[in-house]
Amino acid sequence: MTGAVAALLLAVVVRLPWVGDLGMHAATIERLRHDPVHPGDPLVDADVPSPYYSPWTVLLGCLAKATGAGTFGVLRGAAVIGLALLLSGVWHFVRTLTERRAAPPLAVLCVLFLWGPVLFEWSGFLGLNSLALTVSYPSTFALGLSFHLWAWLRKALRAGSGWLVFPGLGVLWAVVLLTHQFTGVVASLGAAAMLLGARPFPSRPVLLRLAAGFALGLVVLAGWPYYSFFDLFGAGGDLERIHRALYRNLPGRFGLALVGVAALALRFRRDRRDPLVLFFALGVLVFAAGGLTGHYSWGRVLPAALLPAQVAAAVEAAEVACGDRARARVRARVRARQVFAGVLAGALAVGAWTQAGTLGYVLPQGALPSAVAGKYRAPWPGYRWITPWVRYGDVVMAKTFPARQLPAYGAYTVAPGYPDFFLPDEAAREDAVRRYFAPGTPRAERVEVLRRYRVRWVVAYPGDGGLRADDPALRKVGTGPRGQVLYRVLG
Repeated sequence: MTGAVAALLLAVVVRLPWVGDLGMHAATIERLRHDPVHPGDPLVDADVPSPYYSPWTVLLGCLAKATGAGTFGVLRGAAVIGLALLLSGVWHFVRTLTERRAAPPLAVLCVLFLWGPVLFEWSGFLGLNSLALTVSYPSTFALGLSFHLWAWLRKALRAGSGWLVFPGLGVLWAVVLLTHQFTGVVASLGAAAMLLGARPFPSRPVLLRLAAGFALGLVVLAGWPYYSFFDLFGAGGDLERIHRALYRNLPGRFGLALVGVAALALRFRRDRRDPLVLFFALGVLVFAAGGLTGHYSWGRVLPAALLPAQVAAAVEAAEVACGDRARARVRARVRARQVFAGVLAGALAVGAWTQAGTLGYVLPQGALPSAVAGKYRAPWPGYRWITPWVRYGDVVMAKTFPARQLPAYGAYTVAPGYPDFFLPDEAAREDAVRRYFAPGTPRAERVEVLRRYRVRWVVAYPGDGGLRADDPALRKVGTGPRGQVLYRVLG
């Protein structure tokens, strides 16, 4: 089963289905390909830093520049590496928790399917459908590194490793934080849980080596040249609005993970400092604090609660699968674990059915079984159709949704499709786009917006507003999917 899932995800890499953030990551590689030292903002024509220029994306951009490979080919390579890191990382981490051979492959299934009966997709959340859409994202690469970080940290604490190991772990921790900041928080909470749950608790010399590794990680964070990591703590505003959705319909989206919470309760009864229990508790605490204080972006820490529950479910079930009956002291414990294994199997079946539509990313709708075909959703088509006319560096006027994809093909947009607090005139740019498309805006004002931002193209649906199709300032040059039109700006 695990092999079939891995094969499905590899097939997804070939198709690389569109989802919103893919345009951002493709744009990041495009900017780095053209100027690895001073790439500027990835979405708009502005010389400002961006947190999307991480060690991982800089490496990908340099590879693209050195090899001449296309941006989407580079992203496919990134997806393969990220997927390999993720699967091997889950395997590596689970092997530090149990010797049961069934546990690692079962943990992979739990991480992918033990979510909820309602489909949910978000970067950094590892449901199968979500992963299929985000496998090429930096968040997947960062999560794979995080699992390895937790495993290596557990081993280092257990063995009392020397001075070379902990600085390496500190650098790895910094790379995760720089690559995907939200996943970096999850990685940090997991690392704290591994430390607090270590048995025996580390000696003072080991803690000093750990502190040295932590200090080196901070140095790496402070010295990263592409953006100021610590300035990110001032981010807010639109981030909170966007992430408020993470606090809605929790039972529907994540209810199946309650099976893992039951497994954590069993582990807590045996060990009050169980690292998975501590990891879960830290994740729940931060997630709840975000909801209570209105810091909804803290909801991105939810994998810190879900992942330990999913892994715990796999480990507990593997004890039954590997003959725990002979080792159990009390027959009731055996029965309880058998019941738990049965419940987990049912939950995994529900989760797999919920996400069966993922097959539609590698098979045409007509090739799917009728029951699964009803879950089919056509991948987003993208904007390759504009490339015969739009050149690298051209500025395009477009609303938010197309603005999230257009930069993948080298164009800039007037306003960024995502919150960008490093951009000082972000609010003015967003207001300019609103005024251009607003129905009551005078023609002269619309033309002035186009000239101020050196707009060469407009992408719009017929009902979007803006200058009329027959306006002398525009000339229609192409039509894309669903009736979108590309206009050249004249003059």
